[in-house]
Amino acid sequence: MAAEVLFVDDNKLILQASVDLFKAQGIELLTAGDAAEALELFREHEIAVVVSDNRMPGMSGLDFLSELRQLSPDTVKVLISSYVDLATALAAINNSEVFRYLLKPWKEQEILDVVREGLRRYRTVQAMRREDEAVLRSLAQTIELKDPSTKGHCDRVAVYALLIADAMGLSKDTLRQIKYGSWLHDCGKIGISEVILNGSGRLNDDEFETMKLHTDWGADLAEKARLSELAKNIIRHHHEKYDGTGYPLGLKGEEIPLEARIVSVADIYDALTMDRSYRKRYPLAEAREMVRSMSGAALDPGIVEVFLQVVPQGPLPSSEEVLGDAPLAHPDPKRIDLNLVRALA
Repeated sequence: MAAEVLFVDDNKLILQASVDLFKAQGIELLTAGDAAEALELFREHEIAVVVSDNRMPGMSGLDFLSELRQLSPDTVKVLISSYVDLATALAAINNSEVFRYLLKPWKEQEILDVVREGLRRYRTVQAMRREDEAVLRSLAQTIELKDPSTKGHCDRVAVYALLIADAMGLSKDTLRQIKYGSWLHDCGKIGISEVILNGSGRLNDDEFETMKLHTDWGADLAEKARLSELAKNIIRHHHEKYDGTGYPLGLKGEEIPLEARIVSVADIYDALTMDRSYRKRYPLAEAREMVRSMSGAALDPGIVEVFLQVVPQGPLPSSEEVLGDAPLAHPDPKRIDLNLVRALA
């Protein structure tokens, strides 16, 4: 059964206008006139995204979405209100796990974009939950399609991180989770506009604040997908800095999980060796020295030392070679959700 999109509103004209708008985009909607009718639909359908008005007869939209936390926790929830209400917005985020809070009258492009983002988020969670290596790797590579300049980044970060972690004597199970976290460290970028990801220059302040959200968005996806705590730590904290000036929490030193400190070194090194829209890649030797210069500031000094000893200046091994695994086969198309690939692309 394909996952569906549900709109809940007591205004029939709004529901019909929504149906017409989304049908023109190839998306069929389910509709309900109140929360009670919507809850019945949840018992019969797999709902990926629900968009609910707040002020309705009977149960409010906020209470309805709160109830869905138990009934359908993976459903992406969008709350719509006719007026700005900070208390309601905070309750929606904190108590109902609302993905977006929009004001009426919403703009057509705005609601289309939000629902598409919600569908991508839902399908991502379902793919991640299977923790199938071929699916996780395919998912990471598909996310990279949003930003062509990062092609191969997730694979290389995983190899650099595994070389470091292996030299530090971490367990095979820990290395495997570091691989998954490295592959998916930027999965929150599915919620970032391509305009920001593919801009021709450095980000302005507002764009950077939006970009910073990808760590929390990604960690939330990992939480819903029930990935390991170690993988979640990598996704949430790979932009923390050793001196405490990073994000999202400004953690310092060993407050930052070890696995995130490892991947941070790998991530920065690989970024330096890639062409970006606003600069050319640095030669490998120069990039290594730049990583060395960040020791004690952005990066953990001990991990930098290990990195400098083990990361080759020539061709990289594969992650399977580092772990001693059999080579990972190319994903079987029959096992990959092609709708997921199309949506993320």
